[in-house]
Amino acid sequence: MLGVLKGTGFRGAVAWMALVALCAAYVQGGIDKVLDFRGAIAETAALGIPLPGLATVATIVTELVGSAMVIANRWRWLGALWLAGFTGVANMLANAWWAMPQGPGRFGAMNGFFEHIGLIGAFVFVALNCMREERDRS
Repeated sequence: MLGVLKGTGFRGAVAWMALVALCAAYVQGGIDKVLDFRGAIAETAALGIPLPGLATVATIVTELVGSAMVIANRWRWLGALWLAGFTGVANMLANAWWAMPQGPGRFGAMNGFFEHIGLIGAFVFVALNCMREERDRS
C-alpha cells in the first residue's frame, strides 16, 4: 500500500502528504518544546515523570527523529513503531481519564485517549506495510 511512495505522480504525493499529516502533531510538538524548553519541562514534571529535563529531551528527540524517519522513508517501520510506543506511554500518562472524576475534564481526557489510540493504530499500520514490502522485495 505505501509502495506508491517509491513512484511519482498523484498517488505518491497523496501518500507522502498523508504521512506528513500523521506526523504533524509530533513535529509541531517537538518544535514547540525546543522553543519553550522550560515550559516543556514544567509540562513533563506536572505529569509526575521522574527526571523531567531528561524525559523532555527524550520526548523531543522521539517526536522529531521518529517523524523524520517516517516522512523521509529512512527505516520508516522503526520510526512508526517508535512513535506508536511513545504515543502509547504518553497517552497513559497524560490522558488517564479513568482516574478522573466525572465532568468535562474526564470527557476531554477520554476523547484525547481514544484519538491517540487511533494514531497508534495508524503508525502500526504504516510499520506493518513497510515490513511486508521489505519481505516481498526479498
